[in-house]
Amino acid sequence: MKNTAIFILALLVCIGVDARRKPKSIVILYENDVHCAIDGYPVLAGLRAQVADTANVAVVSSGDFLQGGTSGAISHGEYITAIMQTVGYDAVTLGNHEFDYQVSRMVELIDKSGIPVTCTNFFELGKTKPYYVPYIIKKVGKKKIAFIGTVTPTTLSTEQYAFFDKKGNQLYDLRPTQVYQLVQEAVKAARKKGAKYCIVLSHLGEDDNDMHITSHGLVAATTGIDAVLDGHTHSIIPCQLVANKQGRMIPVSQTGTKFFNVGHLLIDEKGRVSTRLIPIRDTETKEIYPSVLSRTSGTLDRTQAATDSINRLVDEQTARVVCHSDFPISILDSTGVQVVRRSETNAGDLVCDAFCAVTGAQIAINNGGGIRNQLSAGDLTYGDIISLLPFENYLETVEVTGQDVLDVLEECCQSLPELNGQFAQVSGLRYTVDTGKHPRVQSVEVLKDGKYEPIQPDRKYVLCTTDYCIDGGGMYGRLKDCRRLKESIIRYNDALIKYVTEHLNGKIPEVYRKPQGRIIIR
Repeated sequence: MKNTAIFILALLVCIGVDARRKPKSIVILYENDVHCAIDGYPVLAGLRAQVADTANVAVVSSGDFLQGGTSGAISHGEYITAIMQTVGYDAVTLGNHEFDYQVSRMVELIDKSGIPVTCTNFFELGKTKPYYVPYIIKKVGKKKIAFIGTVTPTTLSTEQYAFFDKKGNQLYDLRPTQVYQLVQEAVKAARKKGAKYCIVLSHLGEDDNDMHITSHGLVAATTGIDAVLDGHTHSIIPCQLVANKQGRMIPVSQTGTKFFNVGHLLIDEKGRVSTRLIPIRDTETKEIYPSVLSRTSGTLDRTQAATDSINRLVDEQTARVVCHSDFPISILDSTGVQVVRRSETNAGDLVCDAFCAVTGAQIAINNGGGIRNQLSAGDLTYGDIISLLPFENYLETVEVTGQDVLDVLEECCQSLPELNGQFAQVSGLRYTVDTGKHPRVQSVEVLKDGKYEPIQPDRKYVLCTTDYCIDGGGMYGRLKDCRRLKESIIRYNDALIKYVTEHLNGKIPEVYRKPQGRIIIR
């Protein structure tokens, strides 16, 4: 919501500190996984201005800001850093999606904007010092606070293309076996430099992964950390206490995604650390709560002006209407959880059907994490489609066996019922998953001549997916060795536009109102 006033007065009771209290407490405002939800940045700037009246304040990010929406996609991240520059971040760390435009583009944007980055485990291959500083010490009030950044090493597989050249030579590393050690070393070094508190900006997430590196594991393996402000898994965690190596309980917090909340870490006058979340978006409308600001500030005005300017640029480039839908194109449940990462959604059905229709493939699979935004009912513009499918992914077709398909589905459903960006949305297929203790894919069938028939492990099929899912780290690399039939056919968002305009004649039909029963989870 443009030019929205930012806070209801009641919020000040939650976030403010009595101005008469001496000494002032310290507040760290934090966010993670904004994914181009740019209308939240003026809220953050305004919140900083309000808190600064009564407390010493800093603002930080735990990553994934460059990609995930239209404004990032059409500018390759430049619009995002232009806005972030006005907020005045004290420290940010990298998320896996900062690597989406390749390392050279990420570095260019960060250098140009001057955003202060810390990351303990991102290295040029063979170098002994990390690419960015392992910690940033800021004096907040009278206390020195160290912000220590780390990014999930699974980025080596999920954004593989950013770490290797075209010949397959590795250029960069995330030190998967040393993540906890590198953070511990940074904590010790920061303490020696006089840091009173050590706050980790973590893009590790709470969910287990194939490298078994998580925020909880980080806490359990270390000492000297006072709080972990996490990201990556889009979890909503006001405060979860986790025992460190010495048994001390350390708060871990995560704000969700797309500015549904802003995090509020308080260090009170007695030095106690606590975290909480301030909801700033309505989960139904996804809009910023309307509220009243008691005063404006220079930072707020600059951030609002930058956001308004970027919104106008985006609108100019994306306002063309491409189709109409009488119902939402959904990836979320009513609480804002991205269920596209663990169950069939009508967005997944629509996108994968577009893949088959445009390429002529018998089967289509797309990772749920590649479908990024909910679309409301009504006229859908070019910008809406880009926000739904914001990445620079191109469709390709490969020849697969039925066994290849079974292996992909099994791998991509392994984490159920947890959210997983690799969860397989499909067309031309239907399958059942028995979650149990060890998820197993069952009853896989292929659509042929309008009817489903059991998949044949030895039979060959033509499958369409994105280049990311073939050789960019998606589908756990299961399709990498399959024979390519056609490469770089069309961008995946353009394929959807082609489908809704040419095949559906500009109107999404009722069959897509609900998921079509292609995926059954037991």
